[in-house]
Amino acid sequence: MHPAPAPRSRTWWRRLVSGTGLLALLATAVVGAGTAPAAAAPTAWAPKPSPMTTPWTNQVSVDNPLPEYPRPQLTRPDWANLNGIWDFAVTGRDAGQPSSFSEQIRVPFVPESALSGIKRKITENDKLWYKRTFTVPSNWNGRRVVLNFGASDWQSTVWVNGTQVGAHKGGFDSFSYDITPQLNGGTNTVVVSVFDPTQTGGQAVGKQRINDVNPHAGGGIFYTAASGIWQTVWLEPVAAAHVTRLDMTPNLGNSTLRVKVQAAGASGRTARVTVSSGGTVVGTASGAPGADISVSVPNPRLWSPDDPFLYDVRAELLDGTTVVDSVGSYAGMRSIAVAKVDNILRPVLNGKFVFQTGTLDQGYWPDGIYTAPTDAALKSDLQAHKDLGFNMVRKHIKVEPQRWFYWADKLGLLVWQDMPAMDTGKTPDGAARTQWEAEYHAVIDQHRSSPSLVMWVNQNEGWGQYDQARIATEVKAYDPSRLVNNMSGVNCCGSVDGGNGDVVDNHIYVGPGNTAPTATRAAVLGEFGGLGWKVSGHEWYPGGGFSYEDQSSVSALNNRFVGLLDAIRVGQLPAGLSASVYTEITDVENEANGLLTYDRQVVKVDTARVKAANQALIQASKTPAPPVTLPTGQYKSLRVTTPGHTNKYLRHSEALAYTAVVDGGSSALLKSDATWKVVTGLANRNCYSFESRNYPGEYLRHRDFRVRRDASDGSALFKADATWCAVAGTGGVRLTSANLPGSYMRHIDSEVWLATPGGGHAWDNPATFTEDTTWSVDAPWAP
Repeated sequence: MHPAPAPRSRTWWRRLVSGTGLLALLATAVVGAGTAPAAAAPTAWAPKPSPMTTPWTNQVSVDNPLPEYPRPQLTRPDWANLNGIWDFAVTGRDAGQPSSFSEQIRVPFVPESALSGIKRKITENDKLWYKRTFTVPSNWNGRRVVLNFGASDWQSTVWVNGTQVGAHKGGFDSFSYDITPQLNGGTNTVVVSVFDPTQTGGQAVGKQRINDVNPHAGGGIFYTAASGIWQTVWLEPVAAAHVTRLDMTPNLGNSTLRVKVQAAGASGRTARVTVSSGGTVVGTASGAPGADISVSVPNPRLWSPDDPFLYDVRAELLDGTTVVDSVGSYAGMRSIAVAKVDNILRPVLNGKFVFQTGTLDQGYWPDGIYTAPTDAALKSDLQAHKDLGFNMVRKHIKVEPQRWFYWADKLGLLVWQDMPAMDTGKTPDGAARTQWEAEYHAVIDQHRSSPSLVMWVNQNEGWGQYDQARIATEVKAYDPSRLVNNMSGVNCCGSVDGGNGDVVDNHIYVGPGNTAPTATRAAVLGEFGGLGWKVSGHEWYPGGGFSYEDQSSVSALNNRFVGLLDAIRVGQLPAGLSASVYTEITDVENEANGLLTYDRQVVKVDTARVKAANQALIQASKTPAPPVTLPTGQYKSLRVTTPGHTNKYLRHSEALAYTAVVDGGSSALLKSDATWKVVTGLANRNCYSFESRNYPGEYLRHRDFRVRRDASDGSALFKADATWCAVAGTGGVRLTSANLPGSYMRHIDSEVWLATPGGGHAWDNPATFTEDTTWSVDAPWAP
């Protein structure tokens, strides 16, 4: 996403979310929540006032926030949640552990957030310190104890009872340490230090920038930083030989689930995997830990957004016949690939093309910043996508907790997962590249078993770009079961297209613009839209919001947004577009582009109308109308179909397009002016261009809305202006602009214009709009 122009003032409108909508979402745990092993927090601690209050802000437990088991695809019944109140201190970046911790923080909320109780800016000169005590439950005796961190941004070091147990670099992947040797049998102390230079370092930061934590003007498309622990911290007892990860890949070709049971201390052990449905076993198989185990899943019920069915999975480690470790999980049976569909390369889910319509999801919260206040809140944004009829979400340069992926799997949303970008405008050095790639591999490993995740997005708009082609090739080899996008926004902001991967991805604001598939890559629209509407009382910084195109009213917002979706369905989908990502699901700080406000209190758009438009778009991809084809390489004349004018044809005169009566007695010059060679679209091979019969090399194009005949200058803009996509019309075809989909070639008062339904120009007049934009492709007057 790239910067937008300053907004204009607006009148305000407000519609609260109904009780059956986002406010009614309830948390659902995969397994029972762990009991916090420490006493309740001191009463002195309190959260800070939040800039905006979400429906869940005041539902956060003081001493046991986010109590749900945090790792849904590798569950165990025994665990202890360490979320809650920790002692806290901030020192200089090079300082050692402080002698005293003068503050308290609610983990896992970052110190920049109101929910943490700290709410202040952290800079590259600071080091964060966390401290708390815990006791290990007595019924864990005889097992190893592992300390787990969902994520901590960025460089974390951990001590238990004064001994360093590990150090980790990375802000988006989980890490853990076996702390059994350091435990003392009584009250134990854990200390964590975190250094986070945000954009001043070389690491992956996504949208984070060191800014004032209080609402302020500016910020643009970048937001408040999120430093330190921001996902759940927990303890878990395991056997000496235990499962560490399950890598699960469905294979629809032979109806099996391929599983690698990754394990520690498992030499000589056997791994057994059982797949079941509703308590009934459908398949089981055994093999060595770390090796592929293929479990038969006969007649699999396929996972899809329409039917997000999940199988239960259990993996066990056996010593002979004795089970020494057992974990629960789930899996979805689905495939994702690219394939030719009606001679157009498309992404296919379970072997069938379905248009992927989604939004850009930044994953920011006004109260918790990087951390959703509750599990119900985490689910709510995904539920909002479903309520609005979307079937996909692009998680934009942030990686969410594993429970977010669980909800995507459970609700049925296709996920495009971005790898968080390094800072913009910089060329990363060798150390930064090594770290970024290592963290990317860790992120892939952590989420490779989620059925909803269908595409890895490596880089975005050239931010911190390097080695695009190599990285795309390596990611595809590391996870061949998913699509790979080497660069989202290859047409934007100085980005360099690696030329490989499964898709070619444009960003077009407002769009939807013209993105054409190639012989090797499907066409997707990675970002478009950005329609703005500010809701009084629900702005992060009142008056400070911006958008890519401000709307004059709620009605205008709904008409414009639904119009964009309809334009994709009518024009871009038949022309080869396979997916689109609207900016964005919610407002974020000073961005006012959301379909919901930043506080999730207001749905700005007409939910039913947007859902219907999305459903129509998806259905059109499943049951497409016969393609409208024109005879390329042949001369044709375009006849008016408007009643009373059907003896008129499109002709050029003094380089402008008009309609005029042409008949057998017309001059040879007029007949030639009214004849056009139909050729493959200059900007999109699935569309068409019209070359003048008597001025070869000159084409019908639009410029400043007027349709004219111009010589090609070879530019991308000319090619797009001169490309027209054919849409079925009654008694002929309608020609929609390839780069302004939803706008049509129209005759009015004998002139020919690019007209938009509902537009404000004289040539957009609604009277006989459909008839005036429908042309009969007739035999040429000048063969």
